[in-house]
Amino acid sequence: MSAEGIKVLKKPQFDKSKWLQMPRDVIIGHDSIEQIPKVCEDLRTGNSALIISGRNTMKAAGGRVLDLLEDKYDVSVFTIDSISEQSIADAEDAASGSDFLIGVGGGKPIDVAKIASYNLNRHFISVPTAASHDGIASSRASVPIEGGRVSLDAHPPIAIVADTAIVSKAPHRLTASGCADVISNYTAILDWELAHRLRGEVISEYAIALSKMTAEILVKNANVIKPGSEEGAWMVLKALFSSGIAMSIGGSSRPASGGEHKFSHALDILSPDTGLHGEQCGIGSIMTMYLHGGDWRWIRNSLRAIGAPVTPKELGIDDEVAVEALMMARTIRPERFTVLDMGLERDCAVKLVKMLYKD
Repeated sequence: MSAEGIKVLKKPQFDKSKWLQMPRDVIIGHDSIEQIPKVCEDLRTGNSALIISGRNTMKAAGGRVLDLLEDKYDVSVFTIDSISEQSIADAEDAASGSDFLIGVGGGKPIDVAKIASYNLNRHFISVPTAASHDGIASSRASVPIEGGRVSLDAHPPIAIVADTAIVSKAPHRLTASGCADVISNYTAILDWELAHRLRGEVISEYAIALSKMTAEILVKNANVIKPGSEEGAWMVLKALFSSGIAMSIGGSSRPASGGEHKFSHALDILSPDTGLHGEQCGIGSIMTMYLHGGDWRWIRNSLRAIGAPVTPKELGIDDEVAVEALMMARTIRPERFTVLDMGLERDCAVKLVKMLYKD
C-alpha cells in the first residue's frame, strides 16, 4: 500500500510558501516628480501609458507628469471624479491599449489605477499628491459599495514617486488623516495578536514589528508634522510606505487594520462622507487601545499634537452615531476577529465614547 496522497503518512516537511510583491523603485523627496522619466526608463515599462487622476490633482501634479513623459511615450489621460465599480470599468477600458498606468492623486485615483492595473495585468506607478492613507504603497484597495466599503486584493505599485514639495501643499487635514491611519497600527497589531491567541490565526512577527515601528516614527516625530512642512510630509510618506510594505509582508491588511478600521467602516455606513478614513481610524484606535488595556491617552495625545480629531464632535458626528458604529463593528468583516468582537455591550460602548472627552 502506498502512502502517496495520504497526507498524515507523508514524511513531514517544511512546505510554507509566500509570494511577496513590493515596489522596485521608491523616490521620496523634493522635486522627485522630475525623476518620472528615469523611473520609467529604469523599469522598462513599455511605450504607452495611461495617467489616472482627479481634476484637481491633474492640475497639481498630473499635468507635470504628462509634460515629462509625452516626448518619449504615447500618453493618454483618464480623469475620475469618484471611485466606483463603473469608474474602475471605464478606467480598464481606457487602459486596454496602454503598457502601464500611473495613478496621480489621493486615494481614489491611486486605488482605481491599482485595481485596473491588477485586472489588466499591467504595472502601475503611484504618484501621491497627499499623504492621506497607506494605500499609496499597499496591495489593497478600498471601494465603496451599497451599504459600505469593500477591501479588494490588488498588487502594490511597481514604483512610488512622492514629491514632498507637492504633498506638503495639500490640506493639512489630509496629512493628519494619514498620520492617524498609521498610528492606528498600534491597535491593529494588538487585534492580530489577540486573534492568534484566541483563534489560532497565523501571524507574521516581521510584519508586526515593521508596523509597530512605523507607528512609533510618527508618534516620536509628531512635533515635526506641521501644516506646510516639507520635512513633515517626508516623514509621513515614509511611514505610509512602510505600513504598505508591512501589509505585503503579512499577506493581508492585518498589520494595519483591526477593530479601529471596522469602526471606521461602520461610520462610513452610518454617516457617509463625514470624516476621512484615517481620522475615523484614529478615534477608533483610542477606544480599542483602552479595551486592550493599553495607554489610550498616549494615542489620543499623539493625534492631538498632529492635528487629527480625537472625539466624534471634532469629526462632525453625534456621539450616539459613534456608539452605533462600535456596536455595528462586529458585523463588518466578521471573519476578522478583533477586540470589538468579544461581546461589547452598549453601556460599555457609551462609556468608551464619553471617555474620549476626558482630560
